[in-house]
Amino acid sequence: MRAVQERNLKTFFIDVIRWNLQGSYGFRIFRVILLIFMGLGVYAYSFQARYGLEVTGMNDIVSWGFYISNFTFLVGVAAAAVMLILPAYVFHDPDFHRVVIIGEGVAVGALIMCLTFILVDLGGPLQAWHLIPVIGIFNFPSSILAWDVLVLNGYLLLNALVPAYILYSHYRGRKADERKYRPFVFLSIFWAFSIHMVTAFLYQGLPARPFWNNPLLGPRFLASAFAAGPALITLVLAVIHSSTSYKIDRSVFNKLRLIIVISAIINLIMLFSEIFKEFYFPTHHSSSAVYLFFGMDGHTSLVPWIWTSVCVNLLATLVLAFNPGKNNPKVLLPACLFLFVAIWMEKGIGLIVPGLIPSPLGEVVDYLPTWVELFVTLGIFALGITVVTWLIRAALIIEQSYNPNAS
Repeated sequence: MRAVQERNLKTFFIDVIRWNLQGSYGFRIFRVILLIFMGLGVYAYSFQARYGLEVTGMNDIVSWGFYISNFTFLVGVAAAAVMLILPAYVFHDPDFHRVVIIGEGVAVGALIMCLTFILVDLGGPLQAWHLIPVIGIFNFPSSILAWDVLVLNGYLLLNALVPAYILYSHYRGRKADERKYRPFVFLSIFWAFSIHMVTAFLYQGLPARPFWNNPLLGPRFLASAFAAGPALITLVLAVIHSSTSYKIDRSVFNKLRLIIVISAIINLIMLFSEIFKEFYFPTHHSSSAVYLFFGMDGHTSLVPWIWTSVCVNLLATLVLAFNPGKNNPKVLLPACLFLFVAIWMEKGIGLIVPGLIPSPLGEVVDYLPTWVELFVTLGIFALGITVVTWLIRAALIIEQSYNPNAS
């Protein structure tokens, strides 16, 4: 790194770019693969920009599909960073303090993917002009969507600026002034809960959609987020531990496992409570749940999807709870991966699509994403992973070279 006296904001950004353009041969190949996926996403989106949303699997009945499903899930992944921020900054846990910057990097990447999914679902970025305050009609505070725009962008700024200030201070060889960033840390903790609750309120506030009109939806959003998010962070930390010189203490994985287990159990209890409500004494309001779990009028495309999700979710939770092998990575990491995928399946398409079926007129259709939606989604995920790797790589280099005793 540059000499301390030469380090300023300009050299900070230059070094971040330089570090990310360097690396091992395998790391550069990984970067190229991500660029290829982003290129495929742009290519697929060009079809959508040319022909409109008719090239997707969405229609007049299923107006929210794969894009909104991934958006809903990723909001939870972003909110889950609070599970590291709370013990690290508030309770001064030294184990979490070493890895909190990684969790915040994951949150920034997830939020960028969230906002990108919204843009592609609108049909194009120019469709969002009316959501810009002053320029458009923001409809604040009456519109829940306006609240969602505020909390998502606000949380993105908090998770980007607080770590950026801390890293820039360490880059210059001095300790970050806690008085300057601590109030924003507390604000981000509140904001983390709000981004997912407001997203849940968007669905709960639609009385014509009984599948979403459930008081448990908001709390279950949080429970599933605090299970899936830390599961992903565990996988990221395992990759960092095995492929870099920045070693993660074993106690971090154990603490994360406990957070995941408690959240996953609460999520399952709420899920089974909803299933009981829908099927113990079914009414016409149970039609969406019937379509999801058993099919309706010969339309069964989501039935294997949801049953796979529930079974994998239950199995992964049991494995993490009983912890065979005592945090053996060969057991812990696959369980975290399967739990993450299971919640993505259930909280994504398993939540969004059934809420729209049947239509208010009783129409039932099957929804499956087209190649355009799949490739656009692949490109957005590649963008998010690129952002996360850029942020984390720079953070690890700075933190490893920073000597707190010298500041």
